Amino acid sequence: MNTNNNQLQIFTLLLLILTSCNTPPSNDQMKQWESEIVDTEKQFSDLSQKEGLVTAFQTFAANEGVIKRKGKIIKGNNAITEYYKNNPKPNQTLSWKPDFVEVSKSGDLGYTYGTAIFATTDSVGRVTEKQGKFHTVWKRQPDGQWKFVWD
Repeated sequence: MNTNNNQLQIFTLLLLILTSCNTPPSNDQMKQWESEIVDTEKQFSDLSQKEGLVTAFQTFAANEGVIKRKGKIIKGNNAITEYYKNNPKPNQTLSWKPDFVEVSKSGDLGYTYGTAIFATTDSVGRVTEKQGKFHTVWKRQPDGQWKFVWD
């Protein structure tokens, strides 16, 4: 009888451990992660406006980050930084804001999409704006920061 009681206790303990490992995050936790990503997008866009694309992309690209530009895949933070250094757009600014954000239940990946605005100033000071759409995949880094792995 004692053996059965011990087995039941062990089974119950294992069941509790297994179910606690699979507990989904609370709605508050999901909202917190979404808020972190939206804040990161804002910081990314603001830095682009203040210091330019080179600094913004260098700051927010993960080491394994990837961008697709002019039909080519550019892999890695260093390559992304070099791309923007070698393709300056001195009369163009880029700003964006996410319209949608979603985070994985594990809290380590998320994605956003929304509207981006390219503003170009011509030689007489006229500004022309073009709207486009963006999509970014974010990955939580070991230090807790969000960096993009796809833009």
